[in-house]
Amino acid sequence: MREYLTADDISNQISMNRSVFKGNIMLIEGTTDQRLFNKFIDKRSTRTIPAYSKDNVRSVVNKMSNRGDGKVMGIVDRDLDELQGRMLSPPIFYTDYRDMEMMLINSPALEQVIAEYGDTDRVERFEKQYGSIRDTVISSAYHVGLLMYISFIRGYNLNFRDLNFRNFINKKDLGMDVRKMIREVIINTAGCEISSKSIERDLAMLESKHSEKISLARGHDAVDILLIGLRDNFGAYNASNLNEGSLGGSLRLAYSAEYFARTRILAETSEWARNRGTSLWSLNRSSYPRS
Repeated sequence: MREYLTADDISNQISMNRSVFKGNIMLIEGTTDQRLFNKFIDKRSTRTIPAYSKDNVRSVVNKMSNRGDGKVMGIVDRDLDELQGRMLSPPIFYTDYRDMEMMLINSPALEQVIAEYGDTDRVERFEKQYGSIRDTVISSAYHVGLLMYISFIRGYNLNFRDLNFRNFINKKDLGMDVRKMIREVIINTAGCEISSKSIERDLAMLESKHSEKISLARGHDAVDILLIGLRDNFGAYNASNLNEGSLGGSLRLAYSAEYFARTRILAETSEWARNRGTSLWSLNRSSYPRS
C-alpha cells in the first residue's frame, strides 16, 4: 500500500537511508514516471523515489530542505498549474508539457509505436484523409483538457476519472463529439446539476482564449484516443490485444535518450545539478561502469 505513504513517511525513509546513500534523491509522482526516468538517471549518483502525488513531492522536498538536505529534488507534471496561478519553483521541476505521457506523445516515440502496431497502408490512408495521427489525437484530447480547466475556474468539480472514450470518440477519424463528451462527464459526476448547454457555452468561449492544444491536452486522454485508433482503425494484427497500460509502456520503451536530451526538463535539472557539483543524468550508456 505504498500509495498511502505520507510526506513524513517518505521524508523519514530518506533520512534513515542517508547513512547508506548520500547522493541525489529524485522524487517523482508515480511508478510509471519512475520507470521512464530510471532509463536515464546516473545510477551512481541518483536514485528515484515515487511520492504518489504532486503534493507529496512538494512536501517532501520542503521537509528535506528544512532538515538541511540539499540533494533532494522533484519532478512533477505541469498539469494546469500555470493557468491556475500556482507554479512551483526549483528544486521542483515541471515536465515540458502537461504530463510525462504528453512528452512521449509529442516525441518520435509515437512514430516508432505506430510503426510497430500500425498497418502501413491504413496509417497512410488515415493521415492522407484526416491529417497526422499526432495532431488528431492531441486535438481531441485538448477538449477534455479544456473542460478540466473550465471545471476548475467555474468550481464545477466534474469527475474525469474512468471516462469511456469510446462513447464520444469517432473511431473512423478519432474526432471528438464535444456534446457527447460533456454528457459523459456529467453522467460520470455524481449529483451534477450543471446543464450541458452551459458547459458548451463555456467551452466555446474559452476555446478562443486557450487555443494552444498541446499545453492543455492530457497524456492519459491522448493514449486512450490513440488506443482506439490502433485497435479500431489503422492498427495491424498485433494491436488487437493492446490496452492503455501496454500502449503506455510501449511509448516509454520507444522514448530514447536522444529524445530526452532535447527536453527543457533535462536542461533545467542538469543546471541545478551542475550548480551543486553533482549529476543527475547519464544519457551516454557507454559511460556506465562495466560490471
